[in-house]
Amino acid sequence: MPYRAKRPCGYPGCPELVDRGYCPAHQKQVNQRDKEVRKHYGRDWEKIRDWYISLHPLCEICEDQGRLTPATEVHHIIPIEDGGSDKGGNLQALCKPCHSRISLQATRDKGFI
Repeated sequence: MPYRAKRPCGYPGCPELVDRGYCPAHQKQVNQRDKEVRKHYGRDWEKIRDWYISLHPLCEICEDQGRLTPATEVHHIIPIEDGGSDKGGNLQALCKPCHSRISLQATRDKGFI
């Protein structure tokens, strides 16, 4: 039986090919994320995310640039691990490309890549 094709590591900007998830170097970083922060992204977060996208159905960055792109992600402007909250003023509705771009930039700013 043939093997499934490898895909890029799930860590933003990492081109390493893996069977699933993250490459060994990034798996360690992902696992080091604070347990309280990981616990935050459960069913309650899904409800908040769904509520926020229902109020803001378009990507806020694309909309500012005159494009109408459906929002699929909700971004914490100030990350939870840095003291951010789930309140509306700290959330931003984004499309997948915009969210990935912001996440990659934050990862670079923190010196992970």
